[in-house]
Amino acid sequence: MSMGSTGEGFGRRDLIKRSAALGLISVPTMSFLSACASGGEDTTKGPDKGAVSKENPFGVAKGGKMDVVVFKGGFGDDYAKAWEAAFDKKWGTTSSHLGTQEITGKLQTRFNGGNPPDVVDNSGAQKIKLDVLFKSNQLADLTPVLDAPSLDDPAKTVRDTLIAGTVEQGTQGGKFVSLNYVYTVYGFWYSGKLFKEKGWTPPKTWDEFLAVCAKAKEAGLGGLAHQGKYPYYINVVIMDLIAKKGGLEAMKAIDNLEPNAFEGNAAALAAVEAVYEVVEKDLLLPGTNGLTHTESQTAWNQYKAAFIPSGSWLENEQLKQTPDDFDMQFLPVPLLADSKLPFEAIRAGAGEPFIVPEKAANKAGGLEFIRSMLSREWSTIFAQQANSLTVVKDGVDPGVKLRPGTQSAVTALKAAGTNTFNYLYPDWYSEMDTAIQDASNELMAKRIQPKEWIKRAQAAVNKAAQDPNAKNNRRS
Repeated sequence: MSMGSTGEGFGRRDLIKRSAALGLISVPTMSFLSACASGGEDTTKGPDKGAVSKENPFGVAKGGKMDVVVFKGGFGDDYAKAWEAAFDKKWGTTSSHLGTQEITGKLQTRFNGGNPPDVVDNSGAQKIKLDVLFKSNQLADLTPVLDAPSLDDPAKTVRDTLIAGTVEQGTQGGKFVSLNYVYTVYGFWYSGKLFKEKGWTPPKTWDEFLAVCAKAKEAGLGGLAHQGKYPYYINVVIMDLIAKKGGLEAMKAIDNLEPNAFEGNAAALAAVEAVYEVVEKDLLLPGTNGLTHTESQTAWNQYKAAFIPSGSWLENEQLKQTPDDFDMQFLPVPLLADSKLPFEAIRAGAGEPFIVPEKAANKAGGLEFIRSMLSREWSTIFAQQANSLTVVKDGVDPGVKLRPGTQSAVTALKAAGTNTFNYLYPDWYSEMDTAIQDASNELMAKRIQPKEWIKRAQAAVNKAAQDPNAKNNRRS
């Protein structure tokens, strides 16, 4: 079952996340923005401009109004309220705030009418398609923000403070138009408390991983819990194993729809066989194949299983279900024999796109708001309020105490260094992504064997390669 085909589960929050990695849920945009294309005079009068200076590169007017709309999903919106209060204090502005999941519903008429907000977190199942906004000239170019001085160190530009890949991910048609703000790492998670009590060592190889799962089974627990109704998650494990064993070339072969992306690729077969071993040896949490993401994650929080796969939004999503002394910890996917990438290598990428509309009444304020988001002060506010990292390098003040899961993600990113990777096929080919998820669902239920999984995944690749757009999507 693909995530896009369910009405349950994801309506209430974005998969940010599932994000960069994803492009899973798209919403028909009807004749959205047809009204924008006609041009015409801009009727909204913006506020007076302030004087441009080094401290005020966009000329924000003191005492203006700021209109901010954010997606209220897995991260809530308290962080944005704290940002707005800080902005109003500094600039003497008056901010209005809307936290909602209905981005298209609330904003379509405003974009069409030429009176959009000044800043939008355009996320969730009901986000407005970025390429549609871009093609109808509704997005301000954010390049001036990249070239502006960083608030933390005016000797550096904002661009110098961002994690690699942030600018590429927010670029449409060669223009930087959206800031993907949240930096997510993907892999396994475990309870530090449970591992300490049982005397288990976090595994670095797949054999060690299976051994801990077997010990968990002996102790009456499941080894691996997974979000059975959403095979997206177990695909994180399979795809990470492929990338780590076969190296970046194996990942690119999949994104580039090569005829040997899966078939004839020894790394791919080894990865699927490794995951299937968990099923064959009966090391899954009983019943986990029939659970939603929150059900399986909650069982894991109740110490019913040793491991679960997820992105680093997990901690914030499970706040209410996590015991105070659980000690949530991140683990990179352990290595198969003869892997090309090190154990520390992890899948990581940016999600949660923030935009400034081209016709914003206070565009200068919008640009300054984005620049402020890329300060350590605001990045730290986000880490504290939303328990997640941002795309600002070393963006969390070291004096700030983070929750254990978020702290372990920080530690893992530092250890990974330049060894991070991220698949693009889910963004580019959602149908192929769904087909591979469906194959994984069958695999985990023991209805197909690894070789049949490989066959189905390659068939999905070959079908995607027929898409005329495929020639525009190439990774070098």
